[in-house]
Amino acid sequence: MKQTIALNLARIAVALIAGPLFAQHAPVVLPSAPNAFSLQATQSVPLQTTATSAGQNEVPKLLTREEAEKLALANNPRIRVAQLLAKVQHQVVRERRADELPNMSGSVTAVAANDGSRISSAPLTASRLLEHAGMGIQLSQLVTDFGRTRNLVASSQLMEKARVADAEASREDVVLATDQAFYQVIEAQETVKVAMQTVAARKALVDQVSALTSSKLRSELDLSFAKVNLSQAKLLLLNAQNDLDASMAAFSAVLGYDKLIQVTLVDGTGALPPLASSPEALIAEAIQNRPDLQSLKYAEQAAQKFSVAQHRLLLPTVSALGVIGSTPVGSPQYFTGDWYGAIGGNVNVPIFNGFRFTAQASQASLLAQAATEQTRSLHDQVVRDVRTAWLNANTSLQKVTVTAELLSQANTALELAKTRYDLGLSSIVELSQAELQQIEAAIGNANAVAQYKFAISTIRFQTGMQP
Repeated sequence: MKQTIALNLARIAVALIAGPLFAQHAPVVLPSAPNAFSLQATQSVPLQTTATSAGQNEVPKLLTREEAEKLALANNPRIRVAQLLAKVQHQVVRERRADELPNMSGSVTAVAANDGSRISSAPLTASRLLEHAGMGIQLSQLVTDFGRTRNLVASSQLMEKARVADAEASREDVVLATDQAFYQVIEAQETVKVAMQTVAARKALVDQVSALTSSKLRSELDLSFAKVNLSQAKLLLLNAQNDLDASMAAFSAVLGYDKLIQVTLVDGTGALPPLASSPEALIAEAIQNRPDLQSLKYAEQAAQKFSVAQHRLLLPTVSALGVIGSTPVGSPQYFTGDWYGAIGGNVNVPIFNGFRFTAQASQASLLAQAATEQTRSLHDQVVRDVRTAWLNANTSLQKVTVTAELLSQANTALELAKTRYDLGLSSIVELSQAELQQIEAAIGNANAVAQYKFAISTIRFQTGMQP
């Protein structure tokens, strides 16, 4: 009878205390799912040039490099991934800092036991083998572990800064990839224009030579050469169009679109961007601004803090403990009151654990040394890459000047060759050679301009000056 009453009182106590807790987690009534018609209506977003998936921005018909960079930064999933990883590391900082804050927990216990039994195994210890129902709060607070937790928090904070720098590095990677794809499309567009102009010019020449051949003023050999040249121009146009489509596919992917967008890229027609006179100033800017180098520096500092924390494992840990609660149901012969409480302290001194702490400290020290060497290696690589980027840009700038002169000379040579051919002073072979040189010069000049502009973008990337 006594055991039954104790059990009933225990059930009542558990219901009174646990009921509000369960009520806080009551099922939430979710809204009904949208029907197929409303879902389709929501997803259908008209764009000017192409349909895009949810969350993707509209694409204008004419697109500049700056607009392409903005679209890539808004849509490319690499940006979002890097930002999420930085947020993950922020939660790690909170986890580490929780060790410095008080830990409080509550419990509700109800036990039905054989009166007088004092021996048990597993979780029910002997002190709990009493018929009782109780509730209480336990509190623990770290007093000191001689700086281990503080260094762990500092290490996680530095790693958070490293992840933020990684996110910025990913952003600059996307900008550089966008610029590269942009100028590849520009080159392909210019090649298609030259190929189309070549096809039109050679078709006109075929018509002209065909008429002259019918009038017995030109030979069949000239007509055959003209037709061969026209076929070559058509092949050039096919290859150029294929390169343009492939470049546009890569450009669509770097912008974060899962479908091929149909746009016309517009490049500035003003003066070419200037180039620094020497790479030394650019190297200094890169060492100061490169986010990937900053990330490794933060990671190096974090590894050093973690090494200090691991060495503090060999020191004692001091903590304070407290507990308070009530036992409204219990055997009178064991309890003199219906409440309990106590405070205390604990000092945990590591004596021997198979050299585990020593190995962990040595491991952390070696990792810190490796992080230092990685930072030094990237520093040297940044210096090399900036210098190489400047050299490439300088060479590209010289190529722009040379190809412009070559194009001007090729245009003059073509005009002279046409005049000589029309006057019957030269063969069609000479005219074909002049046309070929003019085509190569036009394509080479367009490519040189695009390559120089991309070389400037590469310098901005290498120096950490991307927008």
